[in-house]
Amino acid sequence: MSTVFTVTVAPETTAADWSVTVPERIAETWALSDEKHGPNKSHKNLIRNSLDITVVREEPRYVNTTSAYVVSTRRYILNATVSMHSRHTGWMLCAAALLGSCGSRPTPEPPATLTVAAAANLTDVFAEVGRAFKTKTGIEVVFSYGPTAELAQQIDNGAPFDLFAAADTQHVDSLVSTRKLTADSRAVYAVGQLALWIPKGEQSGIHELKDLAGQQVRFVSVAQPELAPYGQATIEALKNSGIWEAVQSKVVYANSISQAKQMAASGNADAAFTAYSLALHDAGTVLKIDPHLYHQIEQAIAIVASSSRIEEATQFRSFLLGPDGRTILAKSGYLLP
Repeated sequence: MSTVFTVTVAPETTAADWSVTVPERIAETWALSDEKHGPNKSHKNLIRNSLDITVVREEPRYVNTTSAYVVSTRRYILNATVSMHSRHTGWMLCAAALLGSCGSRPTPEPPATLTVAAAANLTDVFAEVGRAFKTKTGIEVVFSYGPTAELAQQIDNGAPFDLFAAADTQHVDSLVSTRKLTADSRAVYAVGQLALWIPKGEQSGIHELKDLAGQQVRFVSVAQPELAPYGQATIEALKNSGIWEAVQSKVVYANSISQAKQMAASGNADAAFTAYSLALHDAGTVLKIDPHLYHQIEQAIAIVASSSRIEEATQFRSFLLGPDGRTILAKSGYLLP
């Protein structure tokens, strides 16, 4: 017969054996006898005497296997089928954690970790928010930065994020409408400010927006408007200021505003349109763009509906929207809703 049981593996654990405890004074331990693993799966056969453990399935995204060792980088669960001789059918198998058994000391619960998909303009400010949040709650936050449109696409495709902090409201609302994000968690947490960063400062000859049309300016880096809300706001500002025709041929596009800023920092562009928060403390000249030239950049956050850490995600959202988060956002160049 076959008995299905579960093995819970502790994080950051390395062991050469799987320990399984059987009542009636019989304890068996199986060593790894075979291993197959690849980018999409990891399969192991474990054999000991009259009992064969096969069909071991695990969460491959969080597992690395080498030789006869198993290294877990995140808590996960293994499901196994155990085939045994008929004289063993009365046994009740209890799978224990690696390096232990049912009667051993339980492994401490790992520190909670949140994964947040965050728009590229949040690189600096969320680093501080994450530190402050961990200090207050003990919860570690891992940020994945990128263009809002690309992050939204990843969430739509089932990427394992817990929250989405976008650079606009449209992408959040779209994912709420398809139930990828929870509707009751949707909130505007900040209003972004568009800025022009000129690394060389005064010697560049750029003192105001219209100077971008001058012959001294070769290239101006801008985030792709299809991917980044700040890129869209840039095109609006250039058109509404009446200099788009003169500047259009100088525009070089980047995937995000952080990349657009990097192009200017490396000398591949004379100036970059970016978030005011990203250039606030940089050398050179930072010109805030008249907010009447572009639609207001409201930035929304929401919890991913499929998250397994809803409680922790809710705590992060509350922290960001609360006094501590708002203080950090305000001093980092954001307007508060």
